[in-house]
Amino acid sequence: MQILSLIRDRFEKALTGLVVDPASHTQRITVARDSRHGDYQANIAMSLKAEMGLPPQQIAAEIVARLQIDDICLPPEIAGPGFINLKLRDDFLATQVTLSATDSRFGVEAIVPRRYVIDYSAPNVAKPMHVGHIRSTVIGDALVRILRFLGHRVVSDNHLGDWGTQFGMIIYGYKNFVNENGFAENPVAELSRLYRLVQQVIGYQDAYPKLAKAEAAVLDAQQLYQAANAKAASDPKAKAGAKQAAKSLRAAEELLESLQQKVSAIESEPALEAIAQNHQNLEQKVQFETAKLHAGDTTNLELWNKFLPISISEIDSVYRRLNINFDYTYGESFYHEMLEPLVSKLVVAGMAVESEGATCIFLPGFEAPMIVRKRDGAFLYATTDLATIEYRMQHFQPDVILYVVDHRQGEHFSKLFAAAKAIGYENVDLQHISFGTVLGSDGKPFKTRSGSVIGLEYLLDEAVDRAYQAVCDPQRLQKAGLNMPEEEKRHIANTVGLGAIKFADLSHNRTSDYEFNTEKMVQLEGNTSAYIQYMYARAQSIMKKSDSQISRESVAGYSVIFAESAERDLVLQLLQFEDALHQSVEAYYPSVLASYLYSVAKQFAVFFDQCPVLIASTEQLKRSRLAICFSTSEVLRLGLSLLGIGTVDRM
Repeated sequence: MQILSLIRDRFEKALTGLVVDPASHTQRITVARDSRHGDYQANIAMSLKAEMGLPPQQIAAEIVARLQIDDICLPPEIAGPGFINLKLRDDFLATQVTLSATDSRFGVEAIVPRRYVIDYSAPNVAKPMHVGHIRSTVIGDALVRILRFLGHRVVSDNHLGDWGTQFGMIIYGYKNFVNENGFAENPVAELSRLYRLVQQVIGYQDAYPKLAKAEAAVLDAQQLYQAANAKAASDPKAKAGAKQAAKSLRAAEELLESLQQKVSAIESEPALEAIAQNHQNLEQKVQFETAKLHAGDTTNLELWNKFLPISISEIDSVYRRLNINFDYTYGESFYHEMLEPLVSKLVVAGMAVESEGATCIFLPGFEAPMIVRKRDGAFLYATTDLATIEYRMQHFQPDVILYVVDHRQGEHFSKLFAAAKAIGYENVDLQHISFGTVLGSDGKPFKTRSGSVIGLEYLLDEAVDRAYQAVCDPQRLQKAGLNMPEEEKRHIANTVGLGAIKFADLSHNRTSDYEFNTEKMVQLEGNTSAYIQYMYARAQSIMKKSDSQISRESVAGYSVIFAESAERDLVLQLLQFEDALHQSVEAYYPSVLASYLYSVAKQFAVFFDQCPVLIASTEQLKRSRLAICFSTSEVLRLGLSLLGIGTVDRM
């Protein structure tokens, strides 16, 4: 049940005939931040002062007089300058929580569906998945799960990078640097090594010529910083200039440090330095191999067909561990044959024109055009993305396409969406679901000490190991009176560890950066999935010890009563589950659901401490509290599953 939506509907009816646009004002009804002000609070009257020409308290009184809500709320109270405070009736809460508990969806009603395509994860096939892929993967998966649960029709598509420059890098690396024994023994590891090698050399060749200029820029920035600081010491108005000078100095130093690292990584290794000297202009050579692949060169196509299944198999093993599934996995190569016809069609229609030898779409509001074909005839990622939109519109007819991609691609998507509308796709809602960066303890993008990104498989293993240490510690299990076989311990560690990785990401606002720390992620206290899973296991333990065999089929016979405020507070939160789901997809923030589940878990902990279940004072109270335990476990299990996280009955 959407209690908030129900209350807003009642207010909309009360406002009808009083104001011009009743529905627009009901968004000012929210969950009360302070329980002393009721369960919900309406801040409507103040906003209507100008329209109605009356004091807010008088407006509030008029609204309350017209409001028909006594079947779900106690008489509304007007407070302060015109707030309307609402407290739900206890009998309404008790009835609704029992009804919800009998339903496998906990009372969540399916809505009028929209058609979605969600584009997420999308790793480059030529290299192992790393920590940078976790955000798109788990955010996208959570959105797919929540939207489907609410009744929407969702197509999940993994737009693999299986045709770009990264394959040119591997092909060149394989032709020139392959270790045949290494490839035979572990092809994925060898392909990854070749990719890193070529990438490293290209980085060196790009960085080396820029060093002198970067060093000079740091010296100039230091002088400007010193001068600005000196001026700020005597002139307070110059402090802003000093701050800007400090910022410019940091940027110059960071650029120089980055270039020095790339140069040092090669020059400190004689073998790498020799490769860099013997393979000049490596980036151009890689582009040549990529162009040959795209042109259908027999050798390069054979290598591509050889490498692709190996790489995809490795990626799929990670998805299986994370329980991530896609309806379609259409990589860039799938759209390759569509690019030439698409560009030709755009040219004939006058939507794309030639400019300085390239074929471009000129878009209002953008300084530079979108290039869809370079002067050498090569297509770009933008061309593939346009072809992808065209294919999806023709085959899936979506109302909405969500791209769950790093915030650094914001400019690309702004231009892509404008181009899509310019060529006729005006009726689809295209949205970039951007996200921040995964950071290390130093506040910088999470990498190894050598500067390379950390493999995702390694991090999953680490999280599971830490979960085993935290949850399956022998002393902890002995203290809890739990005697578990090793197989169960491993299952628990796997569920808790992998859930910890997902929840640590999903619990943060997706646009924010966050620090990756597996030790904190698996803790049984604080805002972690392990804590929520532990509260679920506690509820299961209580029900098992009661011998009640309570279930969806039998819970209707367990009447809920409120002897303590902790019981009512918990039930109120449980009945806000559906509201939390809808709020999660209003702007596509799974963190709303994660935050809600943590709040429920915390409230259950209060209930657990203050409301004895098995030794309740009466049988009626015991059965009521068992029903609340059952309802809590249903919400926690269902909510975690919508984030792609499992539960265990014992912890």
